[in-house]
Amino acid sequence: MQTTRPTAPAHHDDMIRTNMPLVGYAVSSMAARIPRHVPREDLMSAGMLGLTQAAQAYDPSTGVPFDRFARLRIKGALLDELRSRDWASRSVRRNARRMQAARDTFVSREGRTASLDETAAEMGVEVDEARHMVDDVHRGTVLNYQALTEDGVDDMLPAPDATPEANILDRERRAILLDAIAVLPERQQAVINAYFFEERPMADIADEMGVTESRISQIRAEAFEMIRAAMEATLEDTPAPVEQRPNGHAARRRASYYAAVATASTVAQRLDRVPAMAA
Repeated sequence: MQTTRPTAPAHHDDMIRTNMPLVGYAVSSMAARIPRHVPREDLMSAGMLGLTQAAQAYDPSTGVPFDRFARLRIKGALLDELRSRDWASRSVRRNARRMQAARDTFVSREGRTASLDETAAEMGVEVDEARHMVDDVHRGTVLNYQALTEDGVDDMLPAPDATPEANILDRERRAILLDAIAVLPERQQAVINAYFFEERPMADIADEMGVTESRISQIRAEAFEMIRAAMEATLEDTPAPVEQRPNGHAARRRASYYAAVATASTVAQRLDRVPAMAA
Protein backbone atom coordinates (compact mmCIF):
# COMPACT_ATOMS: atom_id res chain seq x y z
CA MET A 1 0.00 0.00 0.00
CA GLN A 2 1.49 3.31 -1.04
CA THR A 3 1.32 6.15 1.51
CA THR A 4 1.08 9.73 0.19
CA ARG A 5 3.32 12.19 1.99
CA PRO A 6 1.82 15.66 2.56
CA THR A 7 3.76 18.71 1.45
CA ALA A 8 5.61 20.30 4.36
CA PRO A 9 5.79 24.09 4.82
CA ALA A 10 9.17 25.60 3.99
CA HIS A 11 10.08 26.24 7.62
CA HIS A 12 9.83 22.50 8.34
CA ASP A 13 12.09 21.44 5.46
CA ASP A 14 15.36 21.76 7.38
CA MET A 15 13.96 19.79 10.31
CA ILE A 16 12.85 17.00 7.98
CA ARG A 17 16.10 16.89 5.98
CA THR A 18 18.24 16.81 9.12
CA ASN A 19 16.30 13.91 10.61
CA MET A 20 15.75 11.77 7.51
CA PRO A 21 18.30 9.18 8.77
CA LEU A 22 15.81 8.36 11.54
CA VAL A 23 13.47 6.98 8.88
CA GLY A 24 16.15 4.75 7.38
CA TYR A 25 17.09 3.41 10.80
CA ALA A 26 13.46 2.74 11.79
CA VAL A 27 12.73 0.96 8.51
CA SER A 28 15.87 -1.19 8.78
CA SER A 29 14.93 -2.11 12.34
CA MET A 30 11.37 -3.01 11.36
CA ALA A 31 12.36 -4.85 8.18
CA ALA A 32 14.61 -7.20 10.17
CA ARG A 33 11.58 -8.48 12.09
CA ILE A 34 8.87 -8.92 9.47
CA PRO A 35 8.47 -11.20 6.41
CA ARG A 36 10.59 -10.26 3.41
CA HIS A 37 7.63 -9.77 1.07
CA VAL A 38 6.60 -6.49 2.75
CA PRO A 39 7.89 -3.81 0.31
CA ARG A 40 10.67 -1.72 1.87
CA GLU A 41 9.69 1.27 -0.27
CA ASP A 42 6.22 1.27 1.30
CA LEU A 43 7.80 1.34 4.75
CA MET A 44 10.08 4.22 3.69
CA SER A 45 7.08 6.16 2.38
CA ALA A 46 5.16 5.57 5.62
CA GLY A 47 8.21 6.56 7.67
CA MET A 48 8.61 9.82 5.75
CA LEU A 49 4.93 10.52 6.35
CA GLY A 50 5.53 10.05 10.07
CA LEU A 51 8.56 12.36 10.00
CA THR A 52 6.63 15.05 8.11
CA GLN A 53 3.74 14.83 10.55
CA ALA A 54 6.20 15.06 13.44
CA ALA A 55 7.69 18.27 12.00
CA GLN A 56 4.21 19.74 11.63
CA ALA A 57 3.07 18.77 15.12
CA TYR A 58 6.26 19.42 17.10
CA ASP A 59 6.03 21.94 19.93
CA PRO A 60 9.51 22.88 21.25
CA SER A 61 7.97 24.35 24.41
CA THR A 62 7.33 20.81 25.68
CA GLY A 63 11.06 20.32 26.19
CA VAL A 64 11.01 16.96 24.38
CA PRO A 65 13.90 16.71 21.88
CA PHE A 66 12.62 16.60 18.31
CA ASP A 67 14.52 13.44 17.42
CA ARG A 68 12.79 11.48 20.19
CA PHE A 69 9.40 12.93 19.26
CA ALA A 70 10.02 12.08 15.60
CA ARG A 71 11.12 8.50 16.37
CA LEU A 72 7.80 7.83 18.08
CA ARG A 73 5.82 9.32 15.17
CA ILE A 74 7.86 7.36 12.62
CA LYS A 75 7.41 4.10 14.52
CA GLY A 76 3.68 4.73 14.77
CA ALA A 77 3.44 5.38 11.04
CA LEU A 78 5.28 2.13 10.27
CA LEU A 79 2.99 0.12 12.54
CA ASP A 80 -0.06 1.75 10.93
CA GLU A 81 1.29 0.75 7.51
CA LEU A 82 1.69 -2.87 8.62
CA ARG A 83 -1.75 -2.97 10.22
CA SER A 84 -3.31 -1.63 7.02
CA ARG A 85 -2.28 -4.74 5.07
CA ASP A 86 -2.74 -8.45 5.68
CA TRP A 87 1.01 -9.05 5.41
CA ALA A 88 0.92 -12.46 7.07
CA SER A 89 0.52 -14.59 3.95
CA ARG A 90 -1.65 -17.68 3.77
CA SER A 91 1.44 -19.86 3.60
CA VAL A 92 2.77 -18.36 6.84
CA ARG A 93 -0.54 -18.96 8.60
CA ARG A 94 -0.68 -22.49 7.19
CA ASN A 95 2.82 -23.22 8.47
CA ALA A 96 1.82 -21.86 11.89
CA ARG A 97 -1.01 -24.38 12.04
CA ARG A 98 1.27 -27.19 10.84
CA MET A 99 3.85 -26.45 13.51
CA GLN A 100 1.24 -26.25 16.25
CA ALA A 101 -0.27 -29.57 15.16
CA ALA A 102 3.18 -31.18 15.18
CA ARG A 103 3.89 -29.85 18.68
CA ASP A 104 0.50 -31.03 19.91
CA THR A 105 1.15 -34.53 18.55
CA PHE A 106 4.59 -34.66 20.15
CA VAL A 107 3.32 -33.48 23.56
CA SER A 108 0.50 -36.03 23.50
CA ARG A 109 2.93 -38.84 22.72
CA GLU A 110 5.99 -37.83 24.78
CA GLY A 111 4.46 -35.78 27.58
CA ARG A 112 6.87 -32.88 27.16
CA THR A 113 7.56 -29.88 24.94
CA ALA A 114 9.27 -30.61 21.63
CA SER A 115 12.59 -29.02 20.74
CA LEU A 116 12.97 -27.38 17.35
CA ASP A 117 14.75 -30.48 16.02
CA GLU A 118 11.93 -32.71 17.28
CA THR A 119 9.27 -30.40 15.84
CA ALA A 120 11.01 -30.51 12.45
CA ALA A 121 11.17 -34.32 12.58
CA GLU A 122 7.48 -34.48 13.49
CA MET A 123 6.69 -32.29 10.47
CA GLY A 124 9.01 -34.21 8.16
CA VAL A 125 11.10 -31.15 7.23
CA GLU A 126 14.72 -30.10 7.70
CA VAL A 127 15.60 -28.18 10.87
CA ASP A 128 16.62 -25.09 8.88
CA GLU A 129 13.25 -25.08 7.11
CA ALA A 130 11.43 -25.35 10.43
CA ARG A 131 13.56 -22.51 11.81
CA HIS A 132 12.58 -20.28 8.87
CA MET A 133 8.93 -21.14 9.48
CA VAL A 134 9.28 -20.18 13.14
CA ASP A 135 10.90 -16.87 12.23
CA ASP A 136 8.21 -15.95 9.71
CA VAL A 137 5.39 -16.94 12.05
CA HIS A 138 6.68 -15.10 15.06
CA ARG A 139 7.73 -11.98 13.24
CA GLY A 140 3.99 -11.42 13.38
CA THR A 141 4.42 -10.51 17.03
CA VAL A 142 6.21 -7.30 16.01
CA LEU A 143 2.93 -5.38 16.13
CA ASN A 144 2.55 -6.21 19.83
CA TYR A 145 6.23 -6.65 20.68
CA GLN A 146 6.07 -4.06 23.46
CA ALA A 147 3.85 -6.37 25.55
CA LEU A 148 6.81 -8.72 26.00
CA THR A 149 9.02 -6.05 27.54
CA GLU A 150 8.89 -3.93 30.67
CA ASP A 151 9.34 -0.59 28.93
CA GLY A 152 8.19 -1.08 25.36
CA VAL A 153 9.76 -1.42 21.94
CA ASP A 154 11.97 1.65 22.12
CA ASP A 155 13.98 0.30 25.03
CA MET A 156 14.48 -3.07 23.30
CA LEU A 157 15.95 -1.48 20.17
CA PRO A 158 19.48 -0.07 20.04
CA ALA A 159 19.86 3.69 19.89
CA PRO A 160 20.99 5.10 16.53
CA ASP A 161 24.45 5.68 18.01
CA ALA A 162 24.65 2.29 19.77
CA THR A 163 28.03 0.55 19.80
CA PRO A 164 28.64 -2.53 17.63
CA GLU A 165 28.66 -4.62 20.81
CA ALA A 166 25.23 -3.28 21.81
CA ASN A 167 23.83 -4.06 18.37
CA ILE A 168 25.16 -7.63 18.52
CA LEU A 169 23.58 -8.09 21.94
CA ASP A 170 20.30 -6.72 20.62
CA ARG A 171 20.33 -9.12 17.66
CA GLU A 172 20.98 -12.07 19.95
CA ARG A 173 18.19 -10.96 22.29
CA ARG A 174 15.69 -10.84 19.43
CA ALA A 175 16.69 -14.29 18.20
CA ILE A 176 16.34 -15.74 21.71
CA LEU A 177 12.87 -14.19 21.90
CA LEU A 178 11.91 -16.00 18.69
CA ASP A 179 13.20 -19.27 20.16
CA ALA A 180 11.41 -18.65 23.47
CA ILE A 181 8.07 -18.16 21.73
CA ALA A 182 8.61 -21.11 19.41
CA VAL A 183 9.11 -23.71 22.17
CA LEU A 184 6.47 -22.57 24.66
CA PRO A 185 4.33 -25.35 26.17
CA GLU A 186 1.20 -26.25 24.25
CA ARG A 187 -1.37 -24.08 26.03
CA GLN A 188 0.84 -21.00 26.39
CA GLN A 189 1.83 -21.35 22.73
CA ALA A 190 -1.82 -21.47 21.68
CA VAL A 191 -2.71 -18.34 23.67
CA ILE A 192 0.30 -16.33 22.47
CA ASN A 193 -0.36 -17.29 18.84
CA ALA A 194 -4.08 -16.54 19.06
CA TYR A 195 -3.73 -13.24 20.93
CA PHE A 196 -0.67 -11.76 19.22
CA PHE A 197 -0.25 -13.44 15.84
CA GLU A 198 -3.94 -13.89 15.00
CA GLU A 199 -4.95 -10.77 17.02
CA ARG A 200 -8.07 -12.45 18.37
CA PRO A 201 -9.97 -11.03 21.37
CA MET A 202 -9.63 -12.63 24.80
CA ALA A 203 -13.29 -13.64 24.84
CA ASP A 204 -12.93 -15.52 21.56
CA ILE A 205 -9.85 -17.41 22.77
CA ALA A 206 -11.49 -18.23 26.10
CA ASP A 207 -14.60 -19.57 24.36
CA GLU A 208 -12.56 -21.79 22.06
CA MET A 209 -10.45 -23.19 24.91
CA GLY A 210 -13.41 -23.62 27.24
CA VAL A 211 -12.06 -21.41 30.02
CA THR A 212 -12.73 -17.94 31.40
CA GLU A 213 -11.14 -14.74 30.09
CA SER A 214 -9.32 -14.36 33.41
CA ARG A 215 -7.77 -17.80 32.88
CA ILE A 216 -6.57 -16.77 29.40
CA SER A 217 -5.07 -13.64 30.95
CA GLN A 218 -3.35 -15.82 33.56
CA ILE A 219 -1.95 -18.17 30.90
CA ARG A 220 -0.67 -15.19 28.92
CA ALA A 221 1.01 -13.79 32.05
CA GLU A 222 2.59 -17.19 32.76
CA ALA A 223 3.91 -17.31 29.20
CA PHE A 224 5.42 -13.82 29.52
CA GLU A 225 7.13 -14.77 32.77
CA MET A 226 8.53 -17.96 31.25
CA ILE A 227 9.76 -16.07 28.19
CA ARG A 228 11.47 -13.40 30.30
CA ALA A 229 13.09 -15.96 32.61
CA ALA A 230 14.28 -18.10 29.70
CA MET A 231 15.68 -15.09 27.85
CA GLU A 232 17.54 -13.89 30.92
CA ALA A 233 18.94 -17.34 31.71
CA THR A 234 19.99 -17.94 28.10
CA LEU A 235 21.39 -14.50 27.35
CA GLU A 236 23.26 -14.10 30.63
CA ASP A 237 24.09 -17.81 30.99
CA THR A 238 22.62 -17.83 34.50
CA PRO A 239 20.65 -20.60 36.24
CA ALA A 240 16.91 -20.64 35.70
CA PRO A 241 14.77 -19.40 38.63
CA VAL A 242 14.77 -21.68 41.69
CA GLU A 243 11.46 -23.51 42.08
CA GLN A 244 9.69 -23.90 45.42
CA ARG A 245 8.78 -27.48 44.44
CA PRO A 246 11.55 -28.51 42.03
CA ASN A 247 10.19 -32.04 41.64
CA GLY A 248 6.64 -30.96 40.84
CA HIS A 249 5.13 -31.34 37.38
CA ALA A 250 5.01 -27.58 36.72
CA ALA A 251 8.64 -27.15 37.78
CA ARG A 252 9.77 -29.99 35.53
CA ARG A 253 7.82 -28.54 32.63
CA ARG A 254 9.44 -25.12 33.10
CA ALA A 255 12.89 -26.69 33.42
CA SER A 256 12.30 -28.55 30.15
CA TYR A 257 11.22 -25.27 28.55
CA TYR A 258 14.28 -23.33 29.74
CA ALA A 259 16.54 -26.09 28.42
CA ALA A 260 14.73 -26.11 25.07
CA VAL A 261 15.21 -22.34 24.69
CA ALA A 262 18.88 -22.52 25.66
CA THR A 263 19.62 -25.27 23.12
CA ALA A 264 17.34 -24.09 20.29
CA SER A 265 20.17 -22.28 18.51
CA THR A 266 23.82 -21.32 18.87
CA VAL A 267 25.05 -17.74 19.15
CA ALA A 268 26.22 -17.88 15.53
CA GLN A 269 22.81 -19.12 14.38
CA ARG A 270 21.06 -16.36 16.33
CA LEU A 271 23.16 -13.62 14.76
CA ASP A 272 22.66 -15.15 11.33
CA ARG A 273 18.87 -15.14 11.76
CA VAL A 274 18.65 -11.46 12.79
CA PRO A 275 20.54 -9.25 10.31
CA ALA A 276 22.65 -6.31 11.46
CA MET A 277 21.01 -2.91 11.25
CA ALA A 278 21.90 -0.82 8.23
CA ALA A 279 24.33 2.01 8.95
